[in-house]
Amino acid sequence: MSTAKKEYKRVTVKSLVEMKQNGEKISMLTAYDYSMAKIVDSASVDVILVGDSASNVMAGHETTLPITLDQMIYHASSVVKAAKRALVVVDIPFGSYQSDSKGALRSAIRIMKESGGHAVKVEGGLEIKDSVKRIIQAGIPVMGHLGLTPQSIYKFGTYTVRAKEEAEAKKLKEDAKMLEKIGCFGVVLEKIPAQLAKEVAESLTIPVIGIGAGGGVDGQVLVVHDLLGMTHEFNPRFLRRYMNLYDEMGAAIGNYVGDVKSRSFPSEDESY
Repeated sequence: MSTAKKEYKRVTVKSLVEMKQNGEKISMLTAYDYSMAKIVDSASVDVILVGDSASNVMAGHETTLPITLDQMIYHASSVVKAAKRALVVVDIPFGSYQSDSKGALRSAIRIMKESGGHAVKVEGGLEIKDSVKRIIQAGIPVMGHLGLTPQSIYKFGTYTVRAKEEAEAKKLKEDAKMLEKIGCFGVVLEKIPAQLAKEVAESLTIPVIGIGAGGGVDGQVLVVHDLLGMTHEFNPRFLRRYMNLYDEMGAAIGNYVGDVKSRSFPSEDESY
């Protein structure tokens, strides 16, 4: 399999399939605002996920459940303005697609029209099949999400690794195949055994993006605040921190406070 990297001026769902075919790993990160999205996009990240994890990292909620469709559209519209290269995928939040397929389509249409996003992402398998089909039939690209699905946290009761048991692993494989068959352009696998994730990725022609799913998948996704070390309480095994901005930013702000208190800021050169 070739590992030659093709340059993309604008990443599309078709680009991601080509990357998988060419053996090029896909990079995916979250962003929720214009400034962060501009940095992420300029670093040539392939996919920006406007995740419902904004509920946690931006609003301080314990779970992803409280965030609303209007709030997701607000975050997504900010990100889209900054993204010149990356494909922007937007989570449809909890309660906006599970009740019926017509409601799911209305939610997806609002996201696409009001935010300018390029695709939507939903959590679940067979139980949301009708909703996914209706959205795809309307011409809206859909990414699936299996394994640990944070919107179902109260059903699972824990954020532990999923699909370790044979029955759940079998269902996950079937759900992944089903999502591909009905037209999803990709699937996120969260916090499942690495060998299972590898098997799923090898069985599908669409890209499989992992988070806590090992290196045998087609790409990886992380929450950008975790990667940069802006959060410090969250320490799962799958997280690699590339910076420690929590401490660095705190120190910089502390220096500013000190300079203000000591009257060393602003100086004459910083005054008009």
